[in-house]
Amino acid sequence: MNASRLRHILSRFPDQRILVVGDVMLDRFLWGKVSRISPEAPVPVVEINRESLFPGGAANVARNLRALGASVSVLGVLGDDGPGEDLRESLDQQGVDTEGLFVDPNRPTTLKTRIVAHSQQIVRFDREKCADLSPQIQRKVLEHFETHLGNVSAVIFEDYAKGLMSQKLLNAMQRLARHARKTTAADPNSRSRLRYSGLTAVTPNRSEAFVAAGLPHTEPADDVLRDEALMRVGQILLRTWKPRNLLVTLGEDGMCLFRPGKKPHHIPTVAQEVFDVSGAGDTVIAALVLALATKADPVDAAEISNHAAGVVVGKVGTATCSPDELIASFLRNRH
Repeated sequence: MNASRLRHILSRFPDQRILVVGDVMLDRFLWGKVSRISPEAPVPVVEINRESLFPGGAANVARNLRALGASVSVLGVLGDDGPGEDLRESLDQQGVDTEGLFVDPNRPTTLKTRIVAHSQQIVRFDREKCADLSPQIQRKVLEHFETHLGNVSAVIFEDYAKGLMSQKLLNAMQRLARHARKTTAADPNSRSRLRYSGLTAVTPNRSEAFVAAGLPHTEPADDVLRDEALMRVGQILLRTWKPRNLLVTLGEDGMCLFRPGKKPHHIPTVAQEVFDVSGAGDTVIAALVLALATKADPVDAAEISNHAAGVVVGKVGTATCSPDELIASFLRNRH
């Protein structure tokens, strides 16, 4: 892919409207420094000097899509609490349509609090309730999905195993999206083992892919395309999930794109420095789906998502990538 082709694809991002369905959460970062060890226990004392709030989970996918220029709406569930209000306000400020965020008074908004000192995460606290939605809330989610499906270019299903995505609800939404001929993608979670069917793309990481294929995890081979276990996993998931594109993210080894009837395609990483991998998978699926929604070639779309991931892992905290940063990364690595 040359720079002209990249710019053409990026120029079409603002024409796309994406619906993100899944477990939304709030990421809270407490930033500080460590200068001593606690006299009460052998743990560092972190002197907090600032706090940041960011959309997390499916909401971070929405945030990444907005940063790339797309119009975005999000469909999920909040608690009747302060973190829920903060999350909705943050998304509203970024121009994300939050009409599909329903309040469930029987569960808290998922809140992940990270303490970071000297650019290193010290500890994370999670406040959440991982339980199935009530039938009434599930009905509201499905009704909203069906009502708004006609207005979007693509749908992203984001499962973080917090309870929103049941197999019954996912099946219903997959059928509706397939009938409407929408670009569809999913980021699976190894803890819930949902079955996907005939999506445009699925983007597991290596460990999630092995779990989904029912095979024991193995250490990566030096040559990705000679990694027999990974190649077998790719073929198993192509048969079971039947996606048009299976993009397995491989950390420092980049990505591998599997497609029915085609040879696997390895995309080496372009990350220059890795400070924080938090939310990198959200960036991958956002960039990939946006490119596919513009009818970009899947290899080009995967390459774009690889550059986007390379940008965000070089930042501390859950981060996003802009079109200008994408172009800069491409030009820096084009040789």
